[in-house]
Amino acid sequence: MKTRIDIDTRTFVRFWLVVIAFGLVLYAINLATVGLIILGLSLILAMALNRPVSRLARRLPGKSRVGATAIAYLAVIGVLTAVLVLIVPPIVQQTAGFVQSIPNIVNGTLEQSEELRNVVAEYNLEPQLDAALGSIQNSASSWAGNVGSNLIAGIGSFFSFVAGVILVLVLTFLMLVEGPVWMKRIWGLYTSKTIMEKHKRVAGKIYNVFTGYVTGQLTVSLLGSLAAGMAVFIISLIFPSVPGALAFPTAAITFIMSLIPMFGATIGGIIITTLLAFNSIPAAIVYAIYFVVYQQVENNFIAPHIQARRIELSALAVLAAVTVGLYMFGILGGIIAIPIAGSIRVLLNEYLDDAKKRREESSDSSKKPRKKVAA
Repeated sequence: MKTRIDIDTRTFVRFWLVVIAFGLVLYAINLATVGLIILGLSLILAMALNRPVSRLARRLPGKSRVGATAIAYLAVIGVLTAVLVLIVPPIVQQTAGFVQSIPNIVNGTLEQSEELRNVVAEYNLEPQLDAALGSIQNSASSWAGNVGSNLIAGIGSFFSFVAGVILVLVLTFLMLVEGPVWMKRIWGLYTSKTIMEKHKRVAGKIYNVFTGYVTGQLTVSLLGSLAAGMAVFIISLIFPSVPGALAFPTAAITFIMSLIPMFGATIGGIIITTLLAFNSIPAAIVYAIYFVVYQQVENNFIAPHIQARRIELSALAVLAAVTVGLYMFGILGGIIAIPIAGSIRVLLNEYLDDAKKRREESSDSSKKPRKKVAA
């Protein structure tokens, strides 16, 4: 038996218009991915700085929000500059030192191992070995000097990277200065005070999700960086070949990488272990053991205690959000995925609460006895 479904032309056209519009929106989002990431980072940074800026503005003469924003801005730029100064030179120095020491390591191994020396002599490999070692030693300095530029080239051109950073900082500054004015204008558009208060409450919850996540993540990263720096400093006292100056870049690398959820701390631990291995293999092994133990303590005690009642997301929700964010927008997407998921949870809870209230009101009205009309 055949079933025939009649669809009028207007419904058919509307359906395809909706499909085309949805596809165009997805295409536009895809084209504007970089811009959306810049806006998202600016918004998160502005939310994180809003409360300190507001408190500072209340204490300044004239309660100038522009002055408070400028002070906070200078502090952020100073921290970023200090981090770059602490991280880049030691990494380049340690890498160059390791590469330049490769010939000495190979020669020492050959001198201590008679079997290797016999193999090299039997197959007449001395010229090839000397040429390879000379090439490594001659190119070590230039290769180490290009580490920073190669790293930047891996994530985009240098100029686009700098332009993106400047754009994020400018947008953040404008959001901090003009944010309160725009919020007053938005709330002034409401004609219903009840709806306005409800949306204010929801916006406040979403704001608390973002600020709670940023504050909690910064606290966890700060504790991890201090512990890692102290561990490397103690290792440098035990192993003289490890310079104590590595404690500062260790703390900086750990702090930055720990801001990336789920995987950032592991990447930072691998980088630091590699830097230590350039100086001493036993020191690298000791740090690797420390890192594994500390990660267990952080994941099971420190992070849950600090992030408790801030995001209120299950482990499955966090992992799913980070996975989607990483695959859609890369590392930056993984950073902003958790607060976005927390905001979606707030909106979903509000919708479910409203639906429950409507059902209860409908049920109560249906149970009320109806008044009889006198004849």
